Amino acid sequence: MQNNSLKTIEFTYHLKDIDNIAVSVLEHLDSKTLLFNGSMGAGKTTFINALLKAMQSKDVATSPTFSIVNEYRLPDEKVYHFDFYRIESIDEAYNFGIEDYLNSNHWLFMEWSERIEELIPEDSQTVTISNIEENTRLLQLTIKTEKTTKNKAIKTVIN
Repeated sequence: MQNNSLKTIEFTYHLKDIDNIAVSVLEHLDSKTLLFNGSMGAGKTTFINALLKAMQSKDVATSPTFSIVNEYRLPDEKVYHFDFYRIESIDEAYNFGIEDYLNSNHWLFMEWSERIEELIPEDSQTVTISNIEENTRLLQLTIKTEKTTKNKAIKTVIN
């Protein structure tokens, strides 16, 4: 059994630079399952839109709060974007077929994933977005490493 440690990469950015940050985040991913955390209005769906663009999708992300899941197309792949805000039990997730999505080998972008915490794949990575100012955000990306070095936060500031 491997002993994975976590490190956090932090990006502070102005909204006009979101496309560059999305490209940088993609370079650090080692999982196709991303958990998006942040308060309501922090910019999770806005960042997902930037990720889709960086992944060469022509689709525009919209919040799947009422539909629970939206599907976006990439050149040779799919992204399933979930919003579990309205899910009140694991049974509801099973009822809409969450297992099929989890076993699909496609990209999974999940908002409010803590509502289905016991179903989240172990290899997922977390993107946490916080408001700093009106047009400035802090994005924290967790990365699992197998190294035994100290867990350091790497900070990138885009002005």
